[in-house]
Amino acid sequence: MNQNTPTNHADLLTLTSDIVSSYLSANSVPAADIPAIIERIYKTLANVNAPQGIMADRPQPAVSIKKSVTPEYIICLEDGKKLKMLKRHLKSAYNLTPDEYRERWGLPSDYPMVAPNYADKRSKLAKSIGLGKTRKRGRKAKD
Repeated sequence: MNQNTPTNHADLLTLTSDIVSSYLSANSVPAADIPAIIERIYKTLANVNAPQGIMADRPQPAVSIKKSVTPEYIICLEDGKKLKMLKRHLKSAYNLTPDEYRERWGLPSDYPMVAPNYADKRSKLAKSIGLGKTRKRGRKAKD
């Protein structure tokens, strides 16, 4: 066993508080997200010496995967927040890409990152201003 790895609860708390305070001094984080960050860092430190079989187990989602997508919002499986767009939240709160998030939770590659109604609304807006259409050939290029 490495002498630099934490072995007891007091060491874990000290390391967790050091890491969290450093992270929060350099990053703007909503107050509601701080407990989740603390928990995640503590669990990560506690699992440093854990056998690979234990670490390979999938974490428990905040809500069931089936209930995470509703027409009006998507619920983040990490913390249970209701969001219209999940991608930015994942990057800022957990430093996860959509692909990493899908892999972590065993989600299909077509799992949405935007609430369905919001996506439809944005799609209609884009179409109403002419995006997604090929341009008509107007002027000829000058020689």
